[in-house]
Amino acid sequence: MQPPFQNDDLDLEAAIVHARPQLLEFLSHHPNWLLTTSRRFLPGMVLNGLDGITDHKQKVSVLLDLLEKAGPATWKQFAQSLCMECNLPLDLEILLLSSAGEGNLSQEQEAHTDVSAWSSVPKGFAQRRHCSNSVSHKDVKQQRLDSPVKYQHLLIDSIRQRYGSRRAAGAAAQEQTQPLAFNQAFVNLVIQQSKASRLKERTDKPREGVASAPKPEECADTAMKVSDLFRSVVPSGTTKVIFLFGKPGTGKTMLMHWICQKWAEGALPQFLFTFLFEFRQLNLLKRKLTLKELLFDLFLQPEDSPDAVFQYLLENASHTLIIFDGLDEFAANMDMSSSSKGRPTPTSPMSISKLFADLCHGKLLPGCTVLVTSRPKRLPDFLLNTVDLLAEIWGFDHEKVEEYVNRYFHRYSFKEQAIAHLKNNTKLLSMCLIPALCYVVCICLEYLLRKHQMSVELPQTMTQFYIKMLLIFINKQQGEHVGGEEAQLNCNRKAILGLCDLALKGLEDKKLVFYVGDIPEHVKEFASLHGLLTVFEVKTNGTCPEAGYAFVHLSLQEFFAALCLMVSKRVDKNYLKKKLSLKSKWTLKNEAKTEFMESFHIFLSGLSSKECRTFLMLLAEQDEAWVQDKQDTILQSLKKLAATHLTGPKVIELCHCTFETQDLKVAQHIGSLLNFKYEFKNFRLTPLDMSALVFVMNSGQHLTYLDFAGCLMDIDCLEVLAGCENVEHLSFRSRRCGDDFAAALSKSLQGMGNLKKLELTGGSMTAEGMTNLVQASSQCLQLEEINLQDNRIRDPEVKRVMDLFSRMEKLKKIDLSSNDLSLNAVLLLAKEVVMCQNATELRVRSLHLRWEEKKEHVTPTRHVKLCLQDCSLSSQHAEEIIAILQSCPSLSEVDLSGNKLGDEGCSCLLESLTWISISKQLDLSQNHLSVNGICSLLKSVNTCQKVVEVQVSHCCETAVLRFTADTEFACLPPREEPVFSTDDQQNGDENQTPSASKKIRLTDSRFQASDLEKLCAVLKECNSISELDLSYNHLGDEGLLQLFQFLPNLKMLSSLKLNDNQISLNSVFFLAQSLSTLEHIKTMNLSLGHMQVVHLTFWERIRVRSTSRWRSSFLAHPKHEAKGRCFRLKDCRVGPEDVTRLCHMLAQCPQLTEIDLSGNSLSDQSIERLLSFLPYLCHLTLLSIRNATFSPRCMVLLINSVNLCERIRMVEVRSNENAFLHLGASMRSQKTSCRLTDCAIGQGQIDELCRVLEQRGWLAEVDLSRNQLGDEGLRCLLDHLHQVPVTCSLNLSHNRISQDGVLHLINAFATSGNTTEVQVSLCSKATLIIKLTSRDDPRKILRLSECNFQPEHLEKLCLLLEKCTGLTEYISSNNNMTVQAAERLLHSLRKNLGPLKISIEEPWVGKESITNLLELAVQACGNITEITICKDKTLFQLGVKFPHCLEKVESVISRLHLYKPGIKHACFYQRVLEKCAQLQELRWSHVELHNDEADMLVRILLPLPELKKFGLTSSSIMPTGIDYLITGLQNCQAIEELNLGYMELSSAAIPKLVLGFREMPSLKRLILNHNNISNDGCSRLTEALRNMRYMEEINLSHNNIGDPGLMNLAAVLLEMQNLKRIDLSGNSPSPAGGEKLMEALAYCKHIEELLLSRNVFGDRTAVKLALCLPHMTNLRILHLQNNNIGPAGGMELARALVVCGLLEEISLSENDLGEGSIHALSEGLPCFEHLRKIDLKLCGVTDDASKSLSHGFRRCPSMEEIILSWNALGDGGAQELASALLGMEKLKMLDLEKNRIGTHGATKLAEELAKCPEIQFIRLWDNPVPRDLAENLTSQDPRLCFSFY
Repeated sequence: MQPPFQNDDLDLEAAIVHARPQLLEFLSHHPNWLLTTSRRFLPGMVLNGLDGITDHKQKVSVLLDLLEKAGPATWKQFAQSLCMECNLPLDLEILLLSSAGEGNLSQEQEAHTDVSAWSSVPKGFAQRRHCSNSVSHKDVKQQRLDSPVKYQHLLIDSIRQRYGSRRAAGAAAQEQTQPLAFNQAFVNLVIQQSKASRLKERTDKPREGVASAPKPEECADTAMKVSDLFRSVVPSGTTKVIFLFGKPGTGKTMLMHWICQKWAEGALPQFLFTFLFEFRQLNLLKRKLTLKELLFDLFLQPEDSPDAVFQYLLENASHTLIIFDGLDEFAANMDMSSSSKGRPTPTSPMSISKLFADLCHGKLLPGCTVLVTSRPKRLPDFLLNTVDLLAEIWGFDHEKVEEYVNRYFHRYSFKEQAIAHLKNNTKLLSMCLIPALCYVVCICLEYLLRKHQMSVELPQTMTQFYIKMLLIFINKQQGEHVGGEEAQLNCNRKAILGLCDLALKGLEDKKLVFYVGDIPEHVKEFASLHGLLTVFEVKTNGTCPEAGYAFVHLSLQEFFAALCLMVSKRVDKNYLKKKLSLKSKWTLKNEAKTEFMESFHIFLSGLSSKECRTFLMLLAEQDEAWVQDKQDTILQSLKKLAATHLTGPKVIELCHCTFETQDLKVAQHIGSLLNFKYEFKNFRLTPLDMSALVFVMNSGQHLTYLDFAGCLMDIDCLEVLAGCENVEHLSFRSRRCGDDFAAALSKSLQGMGNLKKLELTGGSMTAEGMTNLVQASSQCLQLEEINLQDNRIRDPEVKRVMDLFSRMEKLKKIDLSSNDLSLNAVLLLAKEVVMCQNATELRVRSLHLRWEEKKEHVTPTRHVKLCLQDCSLSSQHAEEIIAILQSCPSLSEVDLSGNKLGDEGCSCLLESLTWISISKQLDLSQNHLSVNGICSLLKSVNTCQKVVEVQVSHCCETAVLRFTADTEFACLPPREEPVFSTDDQQNGDENQTPSASKKIRLTDSRFQASDLEKLCAVLKECNSISELDLSYNHLGDEGLLQLFQFLPNLKMLSSLKLNDNQISLNSVFFLAQSLSTLEHIKTMNLSLGHMQVVHLTFWERIRVRSTSRWRSSFLAHPKHEAKGRCFRLKDCRVGPEDVTRLCHMLAQCPQLTEIDLSGNSLSDQSIERLLSFLPYLCHLTLLSIRNATFSPRCMVLLINSVNLCERIRMVEVRSNENAFLHLGASMRSQKTSCRLTDCAIGQGQIDELCRVLEQRGWLAEVDLSRNQLGDEGLRCLLDHLHQVPVTCSLNLSHNRISQDGVLHLINAFATSGNTTEVQVSLCSKATLIIKLTSRDDPRKILRLSECNFQPEHLEKLCLLLEKCTGLTEYISSNNNMTVQAAERLLHSLRKNLGPLKISIEEPWVGKESITNLLELAVQACGNITEITICKDKTLFQLGVKFPHCLEKVESVISRLHLYKPGIKHACFYQRVLEKCAQLQELRWSHVELHNDEADMLVRILLPLPELKKFGLTSSSIMPTGIDYLITGLQNCQAIEELNLGYMELSSAAIPKLVLGFREMPSLKRLILNHNNISNDGCSRLTEALRNMRYMEEINLSHNNIGDPGLMNLAAVLLEMQNLKRIDLSGNSPSPAGGEKLMEALAYCKHIEELLLSRNVFGDRTAVKLALCLPHMTNLRILHLQNNNIGPAGGMELARALVVCGLLEEISLSENDLGEGSIHALSEGLPCFEHLRKIDLKLCGVTDDASKSLSHGFRRCPSMEEIILSWNALGDGGAQELASALLGMEKLKMLDLEKNRIGTHGATKLAEELAKCPEIQFIRLWDNPVPRDLAENLTSQDPRLCFSFY
């Protein structure tokens, strides 16, 4: 094998050529010396002819030619003499003696050389050459070179011994006795160079590709030789940094060893010294080093004079090569701070990272060459900024693989068989492109072929190869006499397991080098014997080296570490899951990798394959189930990884893992989770990557999309891709894709039988490559689309290409855009396209050819799109263009924009428009049209009836005509003469179809009022204009007035826009006046702000036929007279007089329902005048004033409006900025509300505010929250409330109320007869709500939460509550109430007659025992009727009944005798029995009952005769258990409700519970949710239920009930006529069980609530339920969320629901219902008069369904809550829902989270929400609404919620 370096002669020749100019210049000054010296080397006769040459330079040149022709040996001797005898420049001396090849001189040559052939003269000695007269110049030079020369020889010998021929000889001898893993023969590697400059321009933008490499698409990668690495590209004396990266196993370390070997052989003469350091060994250093210690102590110590040698190194740094191998294996941090500040001294001790950084920066040993290798990981920034040459080691290509295999098997007779085997196996060949794997494959292949097997079956995966390699190594050493694999593993199990432990511990500790003490002796012997560990000297200081051991390759350590996890009994599932991850990048750019695990996850995945199971069982000594359990853990983890967001490299990593498993089901599942779409951007893909990817893709049953953007890949990858059967869409985007790539891709296409779309874009393909690709594509008859845009196709073979395309029946589209096609090619192509019968589109610049599929027996309608953009077409081409257009009978779109047609060309085209068939649009933009050209364009509206829209912008050079496709408006030629007289013609029009409505947009064209006459003359000819847009012109007030005089002529007008036309306030008044004169105006939006807005919409008008034939044929009238009209004026400065004038005009406007005067800076006087007109605005329903600043007086004016106009239903003012007045349709009595929130109202405004409110006798609701009342303001307000009896809800939240203010409020509450409820919270919620009533109301409720009461406050509270004898409910939550305070409170709370509920929620409730809480309970006055203890909520609740009735003493004593308690507890138990004699409800949750408490529960409380409801949930009875409780339940004969949810009832407990049911004849409600009840338990329960005829509710949700249990339950339900509620959510039935259940439920006539969520019933059950629903006429609540219901079941269910007219709540969320089901449900919504809530979350609701849904919601009069979150609603759907809000008077909440609603949808919702004061909030979290808009809308209306919480 020839090395990549040139041979010696070629190197010598190159050196002479390089040195000659400088040498000629130097020797021209010493011609005599040269002539004398030449006589020693050349024959005399040759020199005789030189005497005639007088020019010194010419003579020197001739002599040099003669010396060179004399041969290499002569030149070398001459060069050595020259260097030793002359004072040459240093760089010339180095060059000459380097070429002389000192390292290659024989001993004989050395003997004949009178001086040492050292390669250079030290710079420091050059100045002292003639200082000493006693010693000759040669002696001095020799003396100062001795030490460096010796060190160089020492280095050469050392490196030869380590990496060179001596080691190779030893290895060859050793190979006869033992294998050496990874001891590969060196074969040249494929190396690709990249532009290092790209690294320096790198930004921190995230990329999918390798972080250490530049973006592949931006790099000019070129193949290079090893010798090219060291060609100087930097100035002399500058450090050169070479960075090589490569994937694991590509041969980086092997290459470094080989470079050292070649240097020692003299093949790198430019370097005097070479040092190699491995980062894995540098990891062992814990101390700081100097540069000298690094070079000498860690690599090789000089034999003498180290200082002199080091000084020589410093002075000749440019001839030193330092190699750092394996940067990715460096365990310490490596960042920019590693580099020393300033210039460090060579004697400065520093860390390895700093030494490395300073060497790269040139701060140490400046001018040296630093060569660094690494796996492809993110590099430190300092290295990225200093790299001069970047290259990637790819490994082998096919040629190199064959060379390697040839050399490996050169001694075997089956060499050709081995090569053929690899060539015939694509997967194996892909593996062999990685040198390390190639070696492993060869080992296995050699072993199998040496057994003379006829059919060789090699492993399929990398993991299997490694296992096979291990077994082969063992077999080679121990022979087959030991037995088979099982026996050999048994013999070596302990050693293998020890090696596994060593590998894993090393990776976890970031340790790659081990000392003798780290490795057990038996492990060391085994690994060394089989070549798995390599031994070397480790030097950490200048002392004696130690022996170090390392795995021969990092991947081998990773293999054994992964094996350790799979066979170790200490490793559980959780640890296994933790260790499996996809590592394609470093997490932080400046932080080193935490574990050296590049292939670890791949090996771990490979070990989970079935093929590895036997091996693992033998090694772990475990059964198959144990091993399979671990393997399943890995497979499940891989599936979960596929469900996460993965970048392209990680997808490839996952595919590798999946390939290693060889599990088709896992591959199929992972493919489905990846959504069958694979996108890869900007990283290199190898054939092995492609093999793994194809494996995953081919394993699935779905077609996939494969996209490669900027990815570097071999041609070999395309060969692998040819086997991908499931690819449907294939895309390549890269400049590297040229004609060769296209040719290779063409060969692979036929193997892709399902390929429908092919893209090869952004490449460098020419017409030749296109032709080849199209030729191959024509054989792929299934192809529908080919995209070849952005290549270099200039003049394709048009006729041939079109012929090929026409053969492809399914082809629909060809894209050749951005290919710089010539104009001739464009026109020729246009002609061919219109003639081709199945071509439908041609687009240039974006060139598309589109075909429709040919269908049998059907003639397809052909519509052609023709786009000739930016083709330099002029008026000269107009006739040719017209001819092309006329030759096509059915054009859909024609785009001629960006040309140079001008007025003349466009006019010519427009004149011919009548004879050209275009169905959609004609684009003439950017064709240099003048104003006259624009007028010609407008005239086409009249000449061609098919024109429906003209869009023109003179400034933007836009000119587009749009057409209608209706055949009834076919273009007819204009008639030269009228056929009828004028009158007859008018009458004749009655029988004609009216023209299509036209849209004209003349924007941004600088039209002025003077231009309107000409414009109107054109527009007058067309009376069917529906939309007219004249925005961004210069019409002014005069122009607007002229236009409105012309407006009545536009009978069909529906929209008029005049934005930014420089109008004044006078035009505003004119427009407002026109509302009363032009009755067909629907809305008027005006703004005189920064951007003027004038937008009018009009009602659709009915065209009524006239009764007189002498009058016009049709009269226009508004179609919707009853609907309201809207006037909006924004951002306009208007004073009081202006407001008065405006209101006078608006009062004359009929049907005006909405006025919006936002942002107009209205003064108090202006608002007062506006409000005074409210009684005269008879139809007004909403007055909005946003973005204003209201004074305190202004707010009083707004509130006083309720006294001015009786129709006002609500006055709302927010933040002193936004005001809304809602008015009713009539003056009849309705509740009126007032909301002044966040308006800075303080004590000073309360009196005036109350006086205004008292005029109407207060209101139904007053909201003064978020103001500044304080305690004094509250007192003042309460004083006013006492003066008049009112019924009102008063909200004073967030008003800075203190504890004293709360106590004052409680005093008023206790003494006031009309205050029915007070709710106070002083925490962050700061709630304060008071409810008053003027009617008799028995309720009196006090709620106190987080008031932070101190002891003095609690004492006052108790004193106040003693006076409140009418209290019905007291709720206290987290008020700092201690147990003692609670006891005091219970003594204080009493009433004369009736029930009292007391709730205390404090942290101590969760800590106190049940006994203590019961002792507290009996302190309450009255008879206890309810005890509730919920320790999870820290809730203690009592129900007390007054007056207190004592039970007879005899009854108490007899019950105590039954229990016989201890004496010390007798008194307490007696007190409990007395207080709880009338106990009806007992509910405990999350409690832990000990013996005494359990006994008391079972023996005293449960037998109480009045007990009707008992609940014990999420609790435990210690130590007696649940059985003891169930025994006690048999005494609950009056029980009606039993709740044992979350009690984890055992299978043994269910039969005992069933026995207890026999003693509960009155049981109505049974709740046993979350109890793991199985089918057997359910069957036993159903037997007991059979006799419970009063049962109304059954809750068995979230158990483990399947079909058997469900069917038994269904059989019992047939007899349960009183059942009202059943909850079976979260069980595990199948559709079959669901059907049986539905059939049974049909017999439950009184069922009201049906809760069946989170089962897997599917469509079959849904259809069955639909059939049964007509029997469930009382159904009120239906929950079916997450039931796998699809479109079929959803449709039937939606149609059947209409019979359930009483439904109040429907939940169908998390079912893929489909559009049809949603529409069917929408149609039935009007039937649900009582429906309050509907949940359609995650049902796939789209904009298409929103219209019908919105229409249905409007007709649900009771609707309160709508949930449509996590759907696909966009702006259209949001706008539809917004328009329905006003019709839903009771709606409180609309949930639209996680949809696709954007700016328009959110804005529309905000607009409509302002009209709906009853809606509490609309949720819009995680919709694509811009943040600033969301914040703005929320500030205007806080009910719009964009946050998660």
